[in-house]
Amino acid sequence: MWHLDLEAKPDFMEAMKRVYAWYDNEILDRPPIRFSAHNEEYSHVDTLNKWSNLKERWYDTEYRVESFIKGLESKKFLGETFPVFWPNLGPNVYAGILGGEIEFGDVTSWVHPIVKEKEDIHKIKFNMESEYFKKLEEMTRYALTRCKDKFMVGYTDLHPSLDCVDALRGTTDVCMDMYDDEDFVKQLADKCYVDFEFMFNYFDKMLKEHNQLSVSWMNIPSFEKMHIPSCDLSAMLSNEFFKEFSLPYVKKEVKLAKHNIFHLDGKEVANHLDDILAIEEIDAIQWVQGVGNNKPIMQWIPLIKKCQAAGKGVVVDLETYELESFIDAVDPKGIYLCMNVTDTQTQKDIIKRIEMW
Repeated sequence: MWHLDLEAKPDFMEAMKRVYAWYDNEILDRPPIRFSAHNEEYSHVDTLNKWSNLKERWYDTEYRVESFIKGLESKKFLGETFPVFWPNLGPNVYAGILGGEIEFGDVTSWVHPIVKEKEDIHKIKFNMESEYFKKLEEMTRYALTRCKDKFMVGYTDLHPSLDCVDALRGTTDVCMDMYDDEDFVKQLADKCYVDFEFMFNYFDKMLKEHNQLSVSWMNIPSFEKMHIPSCDLSAMLSNEFFKEFSLPYVKKEVKLAKHNIFHLDGKEVANHLDDILAIEEIDAIQWVQGVGNNKPIMQWIPLIKKCQAAGKGVVVDLETYELESFIDAVDPKGIYLCMNVTDTQTQKDIIKRIEMW
């Protein structure tokens, strides 16, 4: 471990010791807690009065970094909330670097499929000269020039393997391919995975050379390498298809990092939880229960306990009113709380409460 002397986070080392205890499925003095919302980075919509289109806004490196820095002035980073800027062009930027064209919306972006026919597989090609790769480099390097004593710089959201296939082929086509030509799906997945290790290590090396940690959108850092494996497409897959088309690549991905937190996006993806929990290299599950009827956390206590019984940590989003019921129902070991609370006094009160858990 090394100390980052951050003005906004004077207790940085203390917080990191709690995070590392959590990685080891232990508790230092209390469970870690992050005071920010899931997908918070996508929630701020700026007007277009200084840009002619949405892409220009996403591409405005100086504006993105300087706006982040200005926002630090009014924020407190209590608990295990860290000031982190990570270059963000949307969840499918890796697919864009492989040849897809990204379309930018207000708060997210997506890739238009490029593999319309099987012969189009040659279009999938890793390209360091891609405008998206170059923009990620630019954002990272600029942020590194501005971060000293202020904030941490992380790496972008990366989705290789089957989610990348989904982006470049299209959901309907790739699902039909699993029935009609399983070898083609595996060829696509191989093409989408083969350069991921280089991409991941390239930006990790850039950050480590500037004394940065490994951290991304989940805001849980590591002094080593931290990865967030996922397969959102698996919400549409049977257990058989998940085992055949997704699981082998997840197992490859987690070999690249010391710390892995699987992004489990909803109850349909949770159908594959047994296979995911069986992967030794996965330290924790980030449980995303969804919205509406899926939102109240108490209905998911059995799932959370199942993860704990498997020796995995669990990242859990809680509403303030759910805290007491959750504390009463769940062992604190392995729990990493995320609560969208902005009031400083309320944050302090919550920390005191979980210290007594």
